[in-house]
Amino acid sequence: MSSLDVSRGVCALVPGLQHWLENALYAVRIVDAASPRDKESRRVLLATEIGHATHRDILITLVDGAPSLVAAANGLPARVAFGIADMGFAFALIAELARPAFVPAVGDAGSARLMTLAGRVARSDATVLIQGDTGTGKEGMARFLHAQSGRADHDFIAVNCAALPETMMEAMLFGHKKGSFTGAANASDGLFLAADGGTLFLDEIAELPIALQAKLLRALQEGEVLPVGATHPVPVNVRVVAACNRNLAEEVAAGRFREDLYWRLNVMPLELRPLNQRRGDVSAITAAMLLRLSDMGKAGLVWPTADAIDKLAAHGWPGNARELGNILQRALVLRDGDRIEAGDLHMGSAPQIAPVIAQPIFAPASLAPAEPIRLRDVARHSKLEAIRTALRETDGHRAAAARKLGISERTLRYRLAEMRELAAA
Repeated sequence: MSSLDVSRGVCALVPGLQHWLENALYAVRIVDAASPRDKESRRVLLATEIGHATHRDILITLVDGAPSLVAAANGLPARVAFGIADMGFAFALIAELARPAFVPAVGDAGSARLMTLAGRVARSDATVLIQGDTGTGKEGMARFLHAQSGRADHDFIAVNCAALPETMMEAMLFGHKKGSFTGAANASDGLFLAADGGTLFLDEIAELPIALQAKLLRALQEGEVLPVGATHPVPVNVRVVAACNRNLAEEVAAGRFREDLYWRLNVMPLELRPLNQRRGDVSAITAAMLLRLSDMGKAGLVWPTADAIDKLAAHGWPGNARELGNILQRALVLRDGDRIEAGDLHMGSAPQIAPVIAQPIFAPASLAPAEPIRLRDVARHSKLEAIRTALRETDGHRAAAARKLGISERTLRYRLAEMRELAAA
């Protein structure tokens, strides 16, 4: 939990700020603006208290006009001006301006409790299993665990298991000796040894083949890896954080994931809820994303209106934070005015045009194709059309489209690659 000082003058002017900051995972301390302070401390002060501010602080003021953010520059603190109507987003903005880079955006009380638990888990060296839908922030949680752990001074290595070539998975994870397979011109340490002393984040762990799961189990149990082509194992000191967007217990029941590996990974389980179950996080994530898109306000932050924030909070978020990011980027590009209005937020899929049913045209015998249409081509095109439809109905979210089609994300990627090859041809 990060510490943040708030002056008594700020508490008197905007009493709701303290409650928001506490929900946003801050330990808030109420201070006099002129009181002594630590060199690294950060404070939220009134604009009139600038004489007691450092470049790390945030100055606030209430205004009747349009809200604004002036980024910290030239030794001066950041300044946030807002009115009553924009107070909710302003609170989220203040929290995200002060937040350390390794801490995910939080504005919901339930999320704050989860992050407090995660902070306790981080201080142990236990293996962690993070489960949640795509876009709920699993990698952000893994980075937080690493940053709060005793391994923070060592490497954090993130690996998407679904993106590893199946034929190279073992060599990439555990390393290989020179000449151990065709093309192995040099030896390689592998990702486990690259993360030695630090944290290895294995995302999409359910995509590992069963055979490789057994080797991962041994690496976790024995603290050693056997590179491809080697005869002696190599000791490693790695904390493994695994993540999955599917229910891993159900994968075990279906025979697609080893039960012994599941229990080895599930020492410290963390479940990330979908965004529609943590509405308080919507404003926080929105503020964090808009700050990032504006280079922390240096490029000019575009403020959403209160109606826009209400519209975001009411949305169902099937794509979670990734969908939110897409919508905000579209709004920044397509907005008509100086602010993001509710009408600038295009939530759904692109408008669907009703297909025109063409009447069959019978070609003369002389123009008929010389070769008959092959059944396998018809089946392939039917599959590709089903993929296009699923992606269109899920607004381009691959995980949701894969679930809708009843296939894995890996299979979906293969099919999309096939579609690209057909288009190129």
